[in-house]
Amino acid sequence: MKTRILILEEHPLLRHGVRDYLNSQPDMIVCGEADNIRDARNKLAECKPHLLVIALRLGAGDSLEFVKALKAEGTSLLILVYSAFEEAIFAERALRAGAAGYMMKTAPAEELLVAIREVVAGNIYVSKDVAMRAFKKSMESPAEQRSARPTIGIESLSDREMHIFNLLGAGLPNRQIAHSLNLSVKTIETHRENIKHKLGLNSSRDLIEVATKYVELTFLPPKTLFAKGKKKVVRFPAA
Repeated sequence: MKTRILILEEHPLLRHGVRDYLNSQPDMIVCGEADNIRDARNKLAECKPHLLVIALRLGAGDSLEFVKALKAEGTSLLILVYSAFEEAIFAERALRAGAAGYMMKTAPAEELLVAIREVVAGNIYVSKDVAMRAFKKSMESPAEQRSARPTIGIESLSDREMHIFNLLGAGLPNRQIAHSLNLSVKTIETHRENIKHKLGLNSSRDLIEVATKYVELTFLPPKTLFAKGKKKVVRFPAA
């Protein structure tokens, strides 16, 4: 039986390239595609996939909250997150949310196949670097864990704060962020203040500058996509 896969990715060319590449595999079939969370909900009910391959950035949509919601519903759906976000920060967040795997969009195309097959086999998939960090952390004694330096900077932000931080860096105003997340403007303002405090910033201007710079460095536009006429994809560019 082929693994039925739903792809949730906002960039059409990248989504179509992933679809064609997975459909070329003998043990996989893409049963649906979506570019936003609302449409993904409909596709999940329509095509009943075994696996959801979801990008971590979906416009203003909160992918991690969507993963948490799916798992809270008790679904048996397997979830693989692939992203341009730094794995050192987001791989653990994605796994805590309920994903069974995390991989970078900059990885070779073949790694996506490995990740999917590992997840379908009931395993957890992360890069070797992420696995080694987790292993070293597990080997620490309770005393070492208690004496570890508190998390600072970007890593100290909660999942919700991190999402709002990225939306601010993408240029969205408070009101638009509030509307997209179904929150009040006052709640967004409170999150902004908490983010400023955690990052040691003094003003809203500083916050916007730091957030904008972070987004610019993290999300470079793809220089190349999937070339037409080729049957095999050689790599996944960051999006």
